[in-house]
Amino acid sequence: MTAQPSAPRRGRGRPPRATASADAPATRDRILAAAREVFAERGYEKASVRGIAKAADVDPALVHHYFGTKEQVFESAVEGAFAPVLRSRPFAEARPGRVGEQFARMFLGVWENPATRAPLLAIVRSAVSNEAAAAIFRRLVTGLVLSRVAEELDGPDAQLRAELAAAQVVGLVMLRYVIKVEPAASADPEDLIARLAPVLQHHLTGGHLPADG
Repeated sequence: MTAQPSAPRRGRGRPPRATASADAPATRDRILAAAREVFAERGYEKASVRGIAKAADVDPALVHHYFGTKEQVFESAVEGAFAPVLRSRPFAEARPGRVGEQFARMFLGVWENPATRAPLLAIVRSAVSNEAAAAIFRRLVTGLVLSRVAEELDGPDAQLRAELAAAQVVGLVMLRYVIKVEPAASADPEDLIARLAPVLQHHLTGGHLPADG
C-alpha cells in the first residue's frame, strides 16, 4: 500500500493556514482592540500575549502570527491609534497666521472623539509607567507624527519647534484627559483652542509673541 504524503509541518507558534487566513482583517482588528483594553487595564508590564489572546477570543499563536512579541503588539496599537493624525496634513488647510489654531484643532479633535480617545488613553497610561513602552511610544510619536509636522514648517529648527508645540498639547492632554485636573478637564474645547493657538503659533512659525502694553 502506497504511503500517503504527510501534511507540511508548521513552524513553531504558527497557526494552521486556514485559521490564519480566515477573516484575517477582522481577526487582526479584534486582537488590536483587545490589546488596547488589556494595556489600559493591566499596564504594559502586566499585560501578556496570552491575556490579549483571551480578551480577543483567539489562540495566542494568532497574536504571534499577526504581530510577533508583546512589544510589537504595543507598537501596532500605538500606530493604529495615531491613524487619524497620520491620514491628515496638519497645515494643508490653514490660512496664514492660523497654523497654531490648526495644530490645536488637529490634536484636540482626536482626543475629544471618544472612539480615538479610549485607545490613546490606554497607550499613554502604559507609556508613563514603563520605560520599554515609553521608548516605543516616543519612537513612533517622533517618527510618525512630529516629523510630518516638521516637514510642513518653514525656517530653521523645524523639528525642535514641532516638539515644543507638541509639549504644550501633551501637557494639556495629561491635565484634561489623564489626571483630569479642573478647570482644564471640563473647559470648553473652543476656549482651549483659542488660548493655546497663540503659543502654538509662536513655536511653529518661530515668530514672537506680542509684547505687553
